[in-house]
Amino acid sequence: MRTAFYVRVSTERQQQAQTIEQQVALLRTYVADGPDWVIEEQQIFRDDGHTGAKLQRPGLDALRDQAARAAFDVVLITAPDRLARNYVHQMVILEELERHGISVVFIDRPPSDDPHEQLVLQIRGAVAEYERTLIADRMRRGRQAKLRAGRLLPWTIAPYGDRIHPDRPRDPALVEVDEAAAAIVRELFQAYADGEATLHALAVRLSTREIASPTGRRFWSATSVRVILTNPAYIGEAISGRLQSRPSRQRGSALKPVGRGVSVQPVPREQWISVPVPTIVEREVFNAAQQRLATNQQLARRNTIYPYLLRGMVSCGHCQLSCTGRPGHPSAKYHYYVGRGKLPTVTSNREQHCSARLIPVDQLDAVVWDDLCQVVQHPEMIAHALQRAQAGDWVPQQLRRRQASLRTVRLGLSHQQARLLEAYLAGVLDLATFENKRDELQAV
Repeated sequence: MRTAFYVRVSTERQQQAQTIEQQVALLRTYVADGPDWVIEEQQIFRDDGHTGAKLQRPGLDALRDQAARAAFDVVLITAPDRLARNYVHQMVILEELERHGISVVFIDRPPSDDPHEQLVLQIRGAVAEYERTLIADRMRRGRQAKLRAGRLLPWTIAPYGDRIHPDRPRDPALVEVDEAAAAIVRELFQAYADGEATLHALAVRLSTREIASPTGRRFWSATSVRVILTNPAYIGEAISGRLQSRPSRQRGSALKPVGRGVSVQPVPREQWISVPVPTIVEREVFNAAQQRLATNQQLARRNTIYPYLLRGMVSCGHCQLSCTGRPGHPSAKYHYYVGRGKLPTVTSNREQHCSARLIPVDQLDAVVWDDLCQVVQHPEMIAHALQRAQAGDWVPQQLRRRQASLRTVRLGLSHQQARLLEAYLAGVLDLATFENKRDELQAV
């Protein structure tokens, strides 16, 4: 009987202890003492350092692919939690293997069709899932207890101006001040608190002086300066829980999808956990900088005099960046949408400027406004557009033909693979011929 092994460990510590090899040894011993099972090295599927809470594992994926090709008859695993920690995931994999005619044997519990044994297996999977959730919750609460006691840093990458110990990066007692970078931080806080310069001007000043940014780039941005000015770590408070991550709901550009990014939202101050670290900036200077940041944010909308209709909704088709509105000349009455790629490097975060032309505001606003009026007056246009989009009519004709051709080819290959597998299972083809034909189909 053709046999496959599946072994898994979750952490590097387990890998160093060679628990993978221990599992393989246990499975080999079980095979040697059991029925006439044959195991080959290529049928040992391993997942080193992969959590059992997810199905996306290279070894498990390879096992499932080979199972679909009937490469073995039985899978041996040391315990159910090695297959998956989540009971639902266990059932998904077991049912998939059963559909392919492959049985699964956990060596710590011999196979049985007894409903009581099946019930025990299900209970063990549920208990493993419960234990995983319990361990994760205990670890979270343990981290919070250490944070409240001031014995754990809330970050592993030190803010600009601080240094952490390479061997103990989460120890607050070992945080040191990088005096060269700290001098830059003090200069930024003092200049901004005194009203000497704006965020943009400070970024330009540092870029002109060729001072590397916190991320090592050759230029600074107004955002990187603002991140420094709002970080309480510079007054000796490393804060945990200051910001909360949430799924992103906005596009960075109208030409790009929302994607899988995250946005951050501030958390009420009473929920913060503060860990003492070395002080770089005086509290009075820090508070003055915060006051000016808040004031400028309140006045930002008042400074926008011209009512741009598509503000924040237009993107440059060349550089894919969002556009901002600005007058063409202080004395001119014309206004334009300008892609951020044409703005200075400290604003665009790109070293090369976009070569696209400016977009006249009046012309673009008129086109969009006319279309909007048509949609409002004729709402059936929305339903028609949705039907066209769902039918794929917005896709170019050439691309649609190529998609249809690929679907036909993929369907044909699927039928050929199914017929090839049926021929092998019926004994018409030997294993060598089956594998050669299968490889030919996969290479298409």
